[in-house]
Amino acid sequence: MRVAFFGTPEYAVPSLRALVGEGFDVVAVVTQPDAPQGRSRSTLIPPPVKVAAESEELTIFQPEKPTGGVFLVRLRDLRPDIGVVVAYGHILKPELLALPPRGMVNVHPSLRPELRGPAPVEWAIVRGYEKTGVTIMQLDAGMDSGPILHQIPHRIEPDVTAGELSAHLAEVGAQALVETLAMMAQSEAPPKPVPQDEQRATFAPKLTREVARIDWTKDARAIGCLLRGLDPRPGAWTELNGVEIKLFAPQVVAQPSHRAPGEVLSAGQSLVIATGGGAVEILEVQPAGKERMAAKDWLRGARLEAGAKFS
Repeated sequence: MRVAFFGTPEYAVPSLRALVGEGFDVVAVVTQPDAPQGRSRSTLIPPPVKVAAESEELTIFQPEKPTGGVFLVRLRDLRPDIGVVVAYGHILKPELLALPPRGMVNVHPSLRPELRGPAPVEWAIVRGYEKTGVTIMQLDAGMDSGPILHQIPHRIEPDVTAGELSAHLAEVGAQALVETLAMMAQSEAPPKPVPQDEQRATFAPKLTREVARIDWTKDARAIGCLLRGLDPRPGAWTELNGVEIKLFAPQVVAQPSHRAPGEVLSAGQSLVIATGGGAVEILEVQPAGKERMAAKDWLRGARLEAGAKFS
């Protein structure tokens, strides 16, 4: 089966490597252009998928947008049987979706129809879900609404971060993708597309700065979920004396607190903060303009006293 692969971040790399490793003929890799970085914006950094594709000596396309006659002609000349899309970063137009005879399939880190949108892993943790998974679905002209071909569920561990969960689901997604394409290649038993139940659809919108701000009036478990769901990026933040600080690695403190939400209960070997229900112990922090560090190291220089308050 000849495959055109569309993907950009690290999350997409395991799927690309799995396709190559299982002997699929990846005729093209389409990824985002190299991104300028540094203060002068003069250093170009290739996306992780490009680096992986170069190591496999695959044909690479990096259009600003996957449209236009030249790009489509070049892709059509490679005669892909199917397209695979894994966190590419562009919505594909009908002309491109219809180019491969077998259409396009998508690897998505949620159990559709749940968590449609750009941040499904983060919102699964922020909302306190106990289960998520990966879905292989056919792409259509709608937004995340194509029929389901294959799903693999996955339990969300109590202390997992979004970064850890995303890395694991990337591997699960690669497995699910290979299984799906193998079934599709067997004409006698192809997977039957199952329409999504629109009434069960939930959404995982873009993570905004306001979403990332800690509301100390919420209970300790909800705040812990927020901190883990936004770890490592963008990071949940709060303010102390008008200065922003990001908090990571929370532990819910069992004993109830009768102090005001956001008030510091302990600032010695650990940082313990009261919430609207209970308290959280914070093991790592990132002060504005500094690297992430252990909370106890920050506390040595912060001269923070019990009774101080985060807002």
